[in-house]
This record gives sequence, structure tokens and C-alpha cells, in this order.
Amino acid sequence: GRARLSHSDPRGWDGRGGEEEEVEEEEGWHRLYPGHIPTSPLQKALLAAGSAVMALYDPYRHDMVAVLGETTGCLALPNLRDKMKHHPEGYRILQERPRIRLSTLDMSRLRGLPDGSLGREYIRFLEDNKVSPDTRMPPKFVDDEELAYVIQRYREVHDLMHTLLGMPTNMLGEVVVKWFEAVQTGLPMCVLGAAFGPIRLSARKLQVLATELVPWAIRSGLNASCVLNVYYEQRWEQPVESLREELGIFPPP
Repeated sequence: GRARLSHSDPRGWDGRGGEEEEVEEEEGWHRLYPGHIPTSPLQKALLAAGSAVMALYDPYRHDMVAVLGETTGCLALPNLRDKMKHHPEGYRILQERPRIRLSTLDMSRLRGLPDGSLGREYIRFLEDNKVSPDTRMPPKFVDDEELAYVIQRYREVHDLMHTLLGMPTNMLGEVVVKWFEAVQTGLPMCVLGAAFGPIRLSARKLQVLATELVPWAIRSGLNASCVLNVYYEQRWEQPVESLREELGIFPPP
């Protein structure tokens, strides 16, 4: 059979302009957004187990990390959505569905901002670490269109968390950011990464992580307001130090 679902968002957070999309129904399931793959609880459990094993074996398998986040976030994602709905800036983000992608970023303008500003330091982070916001995978296994946007937003602000926390993309930096995100979001995927990521670190780095970085990341995560409630696209000119202070993130050790 065929069904036509109208997307209420005129901006089309999925990158398709918000037009009506023709979607297929298969065996009583229907796709809630482009790319959505309907799955049963059993299928989600199997996907979660398999992706967890692969993500632990190779933490840089971002596709497996993404699947793990989607299939285990059934409790954390609604909580994050509710936090956004009850915050003026977060609510506006849910309504307008902004995206952080190369197609939406004015790279020349951001490079021209003063040193220390969020936009300039974000571009510096992307260039220094040779990463791109376009590498963030679109959601597939979240069975709610609004929650699918929430996890997409979380993925797209991940590099901004690195920028705010002053952490690189090496294993040590990723583990620190995961500790902060685990406290902030409650996503099991973040908890798993925070707990098992350190097993690949050297003894010296483990000591620094345990004595300095993890305590700081946990305190900052607990003290900070929800990082998804910041309309970063409208804060590019704001100094990083000012935004850290506003959110309640302690200065990096």
C-alpha cells in the first residue's frame, strides 16, 4: 500500500525542503520520516546488542554508535524533548528545526569572527581535527518524528561540545566529552562510551582522566543547563567563555 504523510515543518529538517513525501507502508508499519526503518522491540534489542559489541570493538565505527544511540534512547530522548519544550530557546529549536551542516554554515563569515568567539573557535576545531558536520548520520530507528530530530540535533551539536569543553577528537578527548554528555543527556550510548572508552588509554592518560578530567566533566555536566536548549546558530558571535559561564560549564583543567 501507499500513504502520503505531510511534514508540518516548512524548513524540512531532513533536508528535503518540508515537501510532502511519498512513503511506503510495509506489513502494517509506515515510515514517519525519510530514511525511517520501523522496527519491533525485539529487532531493536538485537540491533542494540550487535551495535554495542561493534562499537566497543571499534569506537570509531560511528555508524554503530549511531544505531546504539537510537535503539537504546527510548527513555532519555523523551526526557530531552521535554526539557526543550519547557525552555523558550529549546522550544523554538523544536519548532524551527535548524540544522548544522556545511550547506547551512557561512564558513567565510565564521572564519572572519574574532578569536575566542563561538563561531571562530568552532571552525578552528573543525579544521584542526579535520572533521565535518556532514558526517553525522541521519536517524533511522527512532519511531517518533520529533524524537528523531532531537537525536539528530544532539549529533550535530556534538562538535560544539568539543569546542565548549576544549577537547580534541582523540580517544581521551572523546571519553571526556562522553562523560559530560552522559550526565547531560542520560543516553545509554554515552554512558557506555564513558565507561568503556578508557580501556584503550595508556596508564598515564588514565591517571589524568581519573584524577582531573572525569571529575571536571561530571561536575560541569551536573552544573550546566541543558546544552540542547542553546540556539547555537544565533550565538556565533558570543565568546566561548561567556557561553560557558552562561551554561554553567566550569573552565577546563
